[in-house]
Amino acid sequence: MGSAYQIQDQGGLYFFTFQVVDWADIFSRQIYRDIVLDSFSFCRSEKGMELFAYVIMTNHVHCIVQSKKAKLSELIRDFKRYTSRQVLKEISTNPKESRKEWLEMIFKISCQIQQKSS
Repeated sequence: MGSAYQIQDQGGLYFFTFQVVDWADIFSRQIYRDIVLDSFSFCRSEKGMELFAYVIMTNHVHCIVQSKKAKLSELIRDFKRYTSRQVLKEISTNPKESRKEWLEMIFKISCQIQQKSS
């Protein structure tokens, strides 16, 4: 990974874009946007995230954040890990999710491709 994508100043203010695998339109549904908002809220209250601005698009999230407590890279790692797991859990357990098979297929194929390239 090039240094352009690494956090150089752990206490600095950064602009991030978090993309959904294959640009799938996850956040077109309120339940998934709520997961992102809940994750932001938790990170702000418990992990020292300072959230200056954010926008949730249908297939990605932009945010401007800084960390008051932990390393920013660890905070972002934890935010992404928790949020993605919650989204996957909601997809797999929500009987109203009409795109379940399609989304799970996209995620599975992407995972297989990443494993082969590692």
